[in-house]
Amino acid sequence: MMFSDKMVYLRRKSGCSQETLAEVLNVSRQTVSKWELGTSLPTTDMIVALSDFFHVSTDFLLRDDFQIDDTEGLAQVVIKFLNSAQDMEHISKELVLIAKDGQIDENEKKRLSGITETIDEIQAVINEIQTLLKLTQACAEEQ
Repeated sequence: MMFSDKMVYLRRKSGCSQETLAEVLNVSRQTVSKWELGTSLPTTDMIVALSDFFHVSTDFLLRDDFQIDDTEGLAQVVIKFLNSAQDMEHISKELVLIAKDGQIDENEKKRLSGITETIDEIQAVINEIQTLLKLTQACAEEQ
């Protein structure tokens, strides 16, 4: 797996945005983006900082022959998504109740806000599944 793929994987797995990672490392967001796109590589000092930040070895970051076996991680994310199916069923019922009278009062606005937060959490899980599937596919294609 290439350095750029590892960067994307590790950053997303940590729940960190490019902007946040850039702030922690005292570089620009564009620099992090270039690492993830594979258009540039970090300095040796930055490799060490990334190793410390993500709690991985420098060998893992630098050697293309290291592979990520994240089938357990994927299974955990899929289970999280399946658990959120109950949330989606609850959301559907809530939305029907809110829409029934055709008006949205203050209490319903608060419930809608909670629904929005839950949907955002579900979307984050879906994004994580997509990332892990892409990485799994990339690893399979490299072999």
